[in-house]
Amino acid sequence: MNSMVFQEKNVLITGGLGFIGSSIAREVVALGGNVTLLDACLEPYGWNQANIQEIQNRVRFIKGDIRDQQLMDRLTRESDYVFHMAAQVGREISMEQPVLDTDVNCIGTLHLLETARSMQKPPKIIFAGSRGQVGEPQYLPVDEDHPDHPTDIYGINKLAAEKYCLLYNHVYDLPVTSLRLNNVYGPRCQMHAGFYGILNWFMSNTMQDKPITVYGKGTQTRDYIYIDDVVQAFIQTAVIPETNGQMYYVGSGKETVFIDMVREIIRVVGKGKIEYVPFPESREKIDIKRFVVSTKKLEQSTGWKAQTDLLTGIERTFSYYQSFLNDYIHREQV
Repeated sequence: MNSMVFQEKNVLITGGLGFIGSSIAREVVALGGNVTLLDACLEPYGWNQANIQEIQNRVRFIKGDIRDQQLMDRLTRESDYVFHMAAQVGREISMEQPVLDTDVNCIGTLHLLETARSMQKPPKIIFAGSRGQVGEPQYLPVDEDHPDHPTDIYGINKLAAEKYCLLYNHVYDLPVTSLRLNNVYGPRCQMHAGFYGILNWFMSNTMQDKPITVYGKGTQTRDYIYIDDVVQAFIQTAVIPETNGQMYYVGSGKETVFIDMVREIIRVVGKGKIEYVPFPESREKIDIKRFVVSTKKLEQSTGWKAQTDLLTGIERTFSYYQSFLNDYIHREQV
């Protein structure tokens, strides 16, 4: 890829102080882009000023909400690319506050799309979808032809938002791509709450001599994908026109047993204790037993392929938090 592919391009990243948004920002800055970060800095999510400490003088930060139509209208019109990461991301939170989840994940996305469709030259929009849109798999690995039956409000609303994106591509020819992300982990993920980013949450507990709580026997499986690989998937789909109107899965393609992931963390950190507890009733009803994806479609469209195995990713994550753990346990207010 051209090292200055975003040269003089205006790039808006919603949820820009978050884990994935800030990681994309660092890469886009390195590729010559003019980056604007939009983040509402809502509790209890993963925004963190520490995420952009190396690039804070090379980006513009705006504290604002994607539900603010006037703000979204102004920022979208300034942009050549929009990485749409802002979301309500807690599955259990979505069940407790379904209206909030719908407001952020659906209405916020529609604000972006409505502005874009009115522009003579709309920005390329890359939407952050989720494996939660699928529900319990009917077959593995899950691919783009798999039917969708979400098990929670979050999954339903992310599915609806993705369908809005693809509809606007079909009807209005908006350049939109959706990437359905698996369990993303790595440096700069929040570590103060356990409702998402579970690998990082477990690492935080281990490093602070707190037990790792595992529901059931930990036999469920997941597809863990390292942040650097996710960033490259966003960058490559952004600049390849053939990805317009398409949905892709982003994962490692490796099915990992949950308890094996936990044991790898303990091994890398060098300490740790596991506590097995029964599934809470509210969690058991929405939990997925097995999950892994095929990334063949994305590989064929872009040449992208995950490069980081789980052990290497955990080692790199631990190395980062050895230096910056305090910034993620006690974050600075914005």
